[in-house]
Amino acid sequence: MAYGTDQTLDVVPEEQQSAVSWDAIAAGAAATIATLFVLLSLGAGFGLGIKPRWPNGIEARDFTPVVGAIFVAAQIIASMLGGYLAGRLRTKWLHVHDHEVHFRDTAHGLLAWAASVVGLLLLGALTAPSAAIVPDVALSPAEVLRATHVAAQISLFLGVGALTSAFAASVAAALGGLRRDDMHRLHRTRA
Repeated sequence: MAYGTDQTLDVVPEEQQSAVSWDAIAAGAAATIATLFVLLSLGAGFGLGIKPRWPNGIEARDFTPVVGAIFVAAQIIASMLGGYLAGRLRTKWLHVHDHEVHFRDTAHGLLAWAASVVGLLLLGALTAPSAAIVPDVALSPAEVLRATHVAAQISLFLGVGALTSAFAASVAAALGGLRRDDMHRLHRTRA
């Protein structure tokens, strides 16, 4: 089949089609989760990770700004890849204004990011130890304070990473959509 042909048997008016391509969003979310896993595994392989000291547990120095920056960078890179795929894989609409196409591409990137976050939360909930497995140990006030500080640092970096990666996924999806449209224009004009 030549690139210039447009032969479809069942043509549904675009007003009746959904503006959301869930297949593209699911593909972007899966790519985000897989890429994040690979990047964090590489970081851990290079020694960047939380290293609790036994038997004292986690201390404030165990989670450093360098580790936090690696977490943020991994989130951004993975979300950009997932967002780009969501924007690029989405079906092209032929009779939709360019501003609407740009918005839909951006929304697909944000939805792919959101789906990956929900997927990661579900994975985390499924793999987290239950309260029945954790021994009932009384912690000293210093240990509780230390754990609180580490948790606050981790939450700060994860929050910053989440916000920036949501933005990065949206921008990458818009770029993926622009590239998809460029390819569509290039190959639709050929006979």
